[in-house]
Amino acid sequence: MDKVFKMLGFWTAMFAILFYIGDMTTMAFFFLAQTGFFVLLGYMKLTERMYMYVFVAYLVFFFVGFTYYSTFLMEPRFGNQ
Repeated sequence: MDKVFKMLGFWTAMFAILFYIGDMTTMAFFFLAQTGFFVLLGYMKLTERMYMYVFVAYLVFFFVGFTYYSTFLMEPRFGNQ
């Protein structure tokens, strides 16, 4: 199960890079923090049940936070403005 969290860290790092390239630095730093969180958890050697509890808690916080950010904070930009 620890390898799954290391893999999640890899993919969130890829999203962080893409957000940074797309000039969305706030989201890039947000995903960079998630990358550190996942990689750290990957090396903690927790039980499988604890990994599942942490993942469910992460999903709740991430979806609430991402929905709040994309609804209220992110400003839409069109073209080269």
